[in-house]
Amino acid sequence: MSLSFLEALLGGRPFIAEGIGGFSLPPAWPDDHDRHWLEVRLNEMRGDENLQQWLARAMVLRRDPLKPMIGHIGFHQPPQDGVLEIGYTVMPRHRRQGYAHEAVLAMMRWANKEHSITRFRVSIAPGNEPSLALAAKLGFERTGEQIDPEDGLEYVFDLDYTPEVTG
Repeated sequence: MSLSFLEALLGGRPFIAEGIGGFSLPPAWPDDHDRHWLEVRLNEMRGDENLQQWLARAMVLRRDPLKPMIGHIGFHQPPQDGVLEIGYTVMPRHRRQGYAHEAVLAMMRWANKEHSITRFRVSIAPGNEPSLALAAKLGFERTGEQIDPEDGLEYVFDLDYTPEVTG
């Protein structure tokens, strides 16, 4: 999601954003939670356009002629001490179909190939069973917990990524 995409979307011009992105947006998106998240990302990118590659990407179902956006994924920030924390959301009607698994693997492969990153992190609410299962399936190991100001208690999981093994 580029700076111009976010500016159009948050500026109330979703059709322009769709043209920039090359995909169709979900109805009534963004909701209040995602709007806040996107505003934060937009302000970060305005400060440093090089952040775009890390912060926000659309999950798009390319095999569908409408190319619908089915979720979003990104890193919370550029690598910190060689670690990248990844976050994602899959829209409700597209959940439990393997899209998060595919997208997380793709992001880790990209960061490894382009930036030699080998350590990844996810933070997950204790009640989010699908994401906990995904973390386990990908080989993430619980390394702690934290309190997120917006989401409350989260378990922290880390993974030492090896492209030939992970996935």
